[in-house]
Amino acid sequence: MIRKTSVAGAAALAALLASAGAMAQGAASAAADTHGTMPPAQQSYQGAPSPLAHEPMHQSTNPKAPAMTEAEFELGRKTYFERCAGCHGVLRKGATGKPLTPDITLAKGTDYLKVFISYGSPAGMPNWLTSGELDEKTVDIMARYIQQEPPQPPEFGLAQMKQTWKVLVPPEKRPTRKMNKFNIDNIFSTTLRDAGEIALIDGDSKQIISVIKTGYAVHISRTSASGRYLFVIGRDAKINMIDMWMEQPETVAEIRVGLEARSVETSKYKGYEDKLAVAGTYWPPQFTIMDGDTLEPKKIVATRGMVVGTQEYHPEPRVASIVASHYKPEFIVNVKETGKTLMVDYSNLDALKMTEIGSAPFLHDGGWDASKRYFMVAANQSNKITVIDAKQGKLAAIVDVGKIPHPGRGANFVHPTFGPVWATGHLGDETISLIGTDPVKHKPYAFKEVAKLTGQGGGSLFLKSHPKSQHLYVDTPLNPDPALSQSVAVYDVKNLDKGFTVLPIAQWAGLGDDGAKRVVQPEFNKAGDEVWFSVWSAKNKQSALVVVDDKTLKLKAVIKDPRLITPTGHFNIFNTQHDIY
Repeated sequence: MIRKTSVAGAAALAALLASAGAMAQGAASAAADTHGTMPPAQQSYQGAPSPLAHEPMHQSTNPKAPAMTEAEFELGRKTYFERCAGCHGVLRKGATGKPLTPDITLAKGTDYLKVFISYGSPAGMPNWLTSGELDEKTVDIMARYIQQEPPQPPEFGLAQMKQTWKVLVPPEKRPTRKMNKFNIDNIFSTTLRDAGEIALIDGDSKQIISVIKTGYAVHISRTSASGRYLFVIGRDAKINMIDMWMEQPETVAEIRVGLEARSVETSKYKGYEDKLAVAGTYWPPQFTIMDGDTLEPKKIVATRGMVVGTQEYHPEPRVASIVASHYKPEFIVNVKETGKTLMVDYSNLDALKMTEIGSAPFLHDGGWDASKRYFMVAANQSNKITVIDAKQGKLAAIVDVGKIPHPGRGANFVHPTFGPVWATGHLGDETISLIGTDPVKHKPYAFKEVAKLTGQGGGSLFLKSHPKSQHLYVDTPLNPDPALSQSVAVYDVKNLDKGFTVLPIAQWAGLGDDGAKRVVQPEFNKAGDEVWFSVWSAKNKQSALVVVDDKTLKLKAVIKDPRLITPTGHFNIFNTQHDIY
């Protein structure tokens, strides 16, 4: 559809689950971007504490709900936003998890809910008590809390944004030429997740250039069309605009565009390079277009609306991935719960035009095919990949894939039989799906799942290749088996039938403590002859970056530094600028 618009014991557990099995698959199912019992690292990565846990909210008392003191309600609210909101939604109306509103939870009762919260379910609800994450008192509070009316966080509009907006170095006081000797194209922006920082690392020398304070848990780094500016956004919706031309790259502007967010991008169409920036938020559900030099907010667009297919209203459709079209002056904005892709024409913000393309609910992450015409976006809980034709402004295909696809940006390479393909791994199973992307020279295979590789296991977050590489790297950081979460699988794209080679990345890091050492996000350097990995452990444990020689698949370097606290995502400036993956 395309529409154009102007703008207890085991016995007790068994009895309870048997009598209300639907709940296990329904209202309290938490399978956000997960499957099975959620391991601690996955809770940390996917269900990190929401910034909303610290926001003032209105308490609405439901007279039919169990009594709670004000302190209990506050603890319940805090716990919910730290543990549950990422799956069930801010308003508890269901996001990628199911609804937990009083019309559902009151009928189940406190005893049932306590058991369910304590022991979880095979459908994905974590076992919060038996895992040690929550104690019995907190479980009881949570069972009563979710029978209350959900408190609503405040909205966040233009006035609130402008209160946070700072231009630290005005455009006229910035350098007119590059003032440092760094090879900017080969700098890596590495998220130091729990520190609320990023590290800029020289890809040539493997030395840290600087550590920059950012918002909490930076989700992504994006480069402007010119390559001069780096934009990073934290989960708390704070954006840092970093000038890479300065003698020491630093933040020149910042703003907070909401209370929780995941995505930022800049304009890239010819004539509009670096002119505008855009950011999408989880709360409030909206996106904001800003001035590309200063981050001054210019236009805010809400995304609340009807869900594709059911045509039911959703109050909290979160903005997931955003990319800039190379064919038109458009931002491609993916709205998670409603399953809509918005082609936002930014050529005239005073008369904003959008093309709305409906596909499948739970749109999340994705990336371009090799031609940069087709945007491949995962509808993760729908187990599909949606293909958007950026040139024609239409839906090209919806492709069924494995369980809970999570491609990051995905990976492009040429298959010996099927021609150009784009690949995605999955959180929910061990497969890697290959989708044909050439409708001209390989039309029979275009936008179909042409092959399915078998990987190490489920729990994959990212995979990557490069035009100059003959390898495909696939991580599995959320797999419960440490042997898998601490290593990566590597395929020879010219001989996929021979299976994969395992690289023991965490072992190569040589970390001496008992940290999780989860290996996450392969990223190539500019030349395409090195692959970087984060070895991610808790904040109080050692972490590192490991660099591998792509030709030999041998260890090339290990970067250790006390400042590398919980490194997760990292982004090469050149590859990010040119969407190379």
